This record gives sequence, structure tokens and C-alpha cells, in this order.
Amino acid sequence: RSYKLVSVELTNSDSNQPGLMFPCEEEEEMMREENTEELEVLEAQIKHLQAEVKGLHQQLQEEDCRNITFNFEGPMKEALAFMCGLTEGEGKEVVVSKLEEEVEQLERKIKLQIQINGISVTRCITKTLDHSGRKEVQLFCISGHCSGLDFQVEFKLSEVQEHQRTVNELNVVLDSKDPQSFSSFLSRVEENNNLLLFFRTLRTFSDRCADRTRAFQHFQEKFPSVVSLPGGCRSEVMRLSHPELSGCVFFVYWSFEVSTEGAVILKIRLLPKIPEQALQFYSQPAGGAAEAFQSLLRTLGPEATIESVIRGVGLLPDAEPSS
Repeated sequence: RSYKLVSVELTNSDSNQPGLMFPCEEEEEMMREENTEELEVLEAQIKHLQAEVKGLHQQLQEEDCRNITFNFEGPMKEALAFMCGLTEGEGKEVVVSKLEEEVEQLERKIKLQIQINGISVTRCITKTLDHSGRKEVQLFCISGHCSGLDFQVEFKLSEVQEHQRTVNELNVVLDSKDPQSFSSFLSRVEENNNLLLFFRTLRTFSDRCADRTRAFQHFQEKFPSVVSLPGGCRSEVMRLSHPELSGCVFFVYWSFEVSTEGAVILKIRLLPKIPEQALQFYSQPAGGAAEAFQSLLRTLGPEATIESVIRGVGLLPDAEPSS
């Protein structure tokens, strides 16, 4: 094998300058310097972002603590402020003891409130939207039930000065078997942001629905061969039929109408379903049964009237008068 030697002569006009490097080595050195500078810039940005995230996280915790303690006064507010690290004071055991005592008092007040108005709140979420100077705006989301009716209320509470509060942007969702009877009323309530009228009417409406449910259950248990509930005991329809006369059916519609002012009006109708072949045996129009039913309602009341119809449809003997 033969090798050929190649000599390269580099000249430098200035003897004080360092020797020249090959182009590839010079580019690599420049790239390393650029990468180092970019890395330092990125590290500085990362540290800055980490510090900003830490500050925002701490600010969020403090804001949450302020939101929690804002709605409480006295020992409850002091205890929560201490537990959140906003204040310094007595020892942890003393603070926890006071907090437990305050919670027990609140539980007793809540039970008393449920007994008085029949409304049980299962969830309440508050969020402070604006807190500047003398103005404060909070968002409330309240869920609960009243006599078996589930509801959810969302609204904004604005407080400009002490004891001067206004409700805005009211939104109500009600789980009811009678959505039509409540729809116009809810629209009026939401339009006027009348939260008090909603809760007052909700109690009356739910009590009437509970009365209907108990009546339907009572009739179904007492007359199982005649009474059936196609939509369940909470629905507004009850079906009456004789076991041997399946084609002759009566439907009792027990519904309510809620006015825009919150008045709950009872409406009970009797609708017969009779085959055409049987209509020729009637000396009076079929609508006479509905008119007679309304007349009995005005005289006897709902439950006594419905029971008399059930006994008539089932060909059952009249109930013996109570002694």
C-alpha cells in the first residue's frame, strides 16, 4: 500500500492573532455558543413561569379561604380563617372545639328550618365574582328537595351596601311530573328574579303533589282490581276499569295550575272511554258523567268523589257510614 502526504500551509498576516480553525470546527463552536445562550434563556423563562404559577396558586388558596369565611360571622369565621392560615391565634385544639360547637348550632338551625318550611338544601356552592370597594357580587347554586320534588336554583346576589341585596339572573330547574303546570309560573319568576315567591309557591305545590300521591296509593291499595296507575303514584293519571269490562275505562286526571302570582289551583277531571257499541244503551250523552263528577267534587271533595266513582265502576257496594 502506498500513502500520499498532502501538506497544507496556513498563513497569518498578523502574528499576534491566534491560528485559524477549519470551517467545520468554527461552525460547531458557534452552534454550541448559540445553544448555550438559548438554554440559559429557556431556563430563565421556566423559572419565571414556575414563580408565577406558585404565586397564582397561593393567591387562589387565599381567595378560596376568603370566599369560605365571607359568609360566616363570629367563631365560625375566626376558626375557618385560622385553619386557612389567614390569622394567628389560639391553639388548634381550641379552634377545632369552637368550630365543632358552631357546626352543631348550624345543624340545629337547619333542622328547625326544614321543619318550618319543608325545604331541604342538599348542596350550596358560592363563588365571588366581584369584590371591589362597597360592591360585591356572588354566584349561588343551590340544590335540594321539597316533599319529593327536586330543584336547582342558580342566581347572582349583588350587595352594594349592607342590607341592600338584589337577586339577578335567576335560573330554576324543577324535577316535576307536571312541567306544564309550572312552566308559566317559572318563566314569570325568572323574569322578575322573585326568589322568595318561588320557594313559597314550591312548598304549596309540593304539598299538593304529596297529597295526590298519598290519595293514589290509598285507592290502589284499597281497590287493586279497579284502580291502576299507568305513570306511577306520582303521575297525574289514575285508570279505573271493571275486571270483566275491559273496554269500559275511566281516567281521572288530577292536576294543578299555578298562576303567575303563585296560586296553586286544583283541577280534577273524569274522562270516560266507552266503546261505540255501548253508547247506544246510554239514554244521556257520555259527557254527563263528567258533569256529574264535577258536581260531586263541589259537594263531597276530591277523595270522597273519586271513591264513589271507583265503587260505581267496579260495581262495588257503597261504604258503610262510620259510627
